[in-house]
Amino acid sequence: MFDFSSIVGFDWGKGSKQKNWEKHRVDFRECEEVFFNRPLIVGEDRIHSTYEKRYYALGRSDTGRPLFLAFTSRNNMIRVISAREQTDQERQKYARQQ
Repeated sequence: MFDFSSIVGFDWGKGSKQKNWEKHRVDFRECEEVFFNRPLIVGEDRIHSTYEKRYYALGRSDTGRPLFLAFTSRNNMIRVISAREQTDQERQKYARQQ
């Protein structure tokens, strides 16, 4: 499980904000909101953890938009790698937590 106790903020890599917006119409502010709203489901993304440990989050933005985020932690900062709307299967998993 991911330990949020040492996290101090967000780190946006070059192009990440723009890429998520252009590809999935997800604004970086929505991504950040997900981590402050409940319920929040976080799990390890073992398939994509080749070079660094990666995680996924299922949550909602402040407007209630259901989002899937792929992220990692670098220097006590959350670095969102990818963001998109949840699939139907992810929405069902998320709904079971409410």
